[in-house]
Amino acid sequence: MTGRACARASANIALAKYWGKDDVLRNLPAVPSLSLTLADLYTVTRVSFDATLSEDVLEISGVAQTGRAKARASELLDRARALGSERRYARVETHNNFPTASGLASSASGFAALALAATRAAGLTLPLSDVSAMARQSSASAARSLFGGWVALDHGAESARRVAPPEALDVRMVVAVTHPGPKSVGSTEGMQHTATTSPYYAAWIAHAPELFRQVEVALTGGDLDALGEAAAQSALMMHACMWAARPPLIYFRPATLGVLQAIAELREQGVRAFPTMDAGPHVKVLVPAADADAVEARVRQVEGVTGSLQAAPGPDARLIDDDEADLSLTPGAP
Repeated sequence: MTGRACARASANIALAKYWGKDDVLRNLPAVPSLSLTLADLYTVTRVSFDATLSEDVLEISGVAQTGRAKARASELLDRARALGSERRYARVETHNNFPTASGLASSASGFAALALAATRAAGLTLPLSDVSAMARQSSASAARSLFGGWVALDHGAESARRVAPPEALDVRMVVAVTHPGPKSVGSTEGMQHTATTSPYYAAWIAHAPELFRQVEVALTGGDLDALGEAAAQSALMMHACMWAARPPLIYFRPATLGVLQAIAELREQGVRAFPTMDAGPHVKVLVPAADADAVEARVRQVEGVTGSLQAAPGPDARLIDDDEADLSLTPGAP
């Protein structure tokens, strides 16, 4: 009984945003969301159940983790152990090829990869929808990272669903990194703070489903412009809700505003570029594939931008062989 498996899962960027929980204990979303899985931002995770261990071990890029990070991994491992016949503790080795906990959806790809590797290491072969539901209990956005392409997590849903394949639109996501290092407030804490203190939270909950509908209809109709306009509004509404909290929750940095202004200027020049942001300072820009190089070159000129990358629509999470899993690299800013 080897009890060992490796998995690779990509980050996803929500276009119709998720912010808030209907059920905190079950980690069920208060609003529907729709995201794009990115091929070029990913996590590789190896899970090895080991009878010599007296507790679970978590290493991120070779650095042993303690506290909440380790506890969250153990909670997911417990769910995998409960479904299978595995009772041993596990060593989890994980690597992101992009900065961790900085607002680039590392928790989404991380828990998706962990759920897939843990279930297979525990002797289970589950459909992606079941693995998605397991990942969701750790991070709601992780439910979407099990699926490639364009993915929805409906209001109150246990698992995500695929809306369209990666090739549904010929686009790229340009990522402008505007501040190095981890963000100051985690998403879960930020959601709870916003829900309890922001007078705009009720308006967000009321209007977010309509923006989700607009994004989904535009996607299925192949209308990038309508999709991008709704996505940009969804992101700014979410951040407006945070800004109105007490005290305000502001992830923006000066370079964040600089990139948003640069994108607005590109739009005035006729470039089809649509910004979105997660709970972090970085700006992601959805663009036609043919315009990605020009848009990336422009955002790199903004003062305070420390790096950039382009990402194509990505595939489903998958199991990989040990020789595909390079867990020794130290990620840097794009």
